[in-house]
Amino acid sequence: MNKKTLSIAAAILMIAGGTAAAAELPTYEANGFPVSPLQVRVLGAAHVEQQISAPTAVASAHQAKVLSPRKVKTADVTTGAAR
Repeated sequence: MNKKTLSIAAAILMIAGGTAAAAELPTYEANGFPVSPLQVRVLGAAHVEQQISAPTAVASAHQAKVLSPRKVKTADVTTGAAR
């Protein structure tokens, strides 16, 4: 049972690693049209340029406030005879 769980976990990690690596692959364009690396190999590399990747997401004002560091004020605690 433990080996089965370990193999499932390993398979999930391999799939997750594969999809993360695929997201970082370069993209190409030929004469202004997007082409895949396979199309570049089949049709030839004439007039092929690598596309510059644009940022995929821009944070909204609310997201920026949530993600920015906050100043946290903690309560003053008195202990012992000072109470």
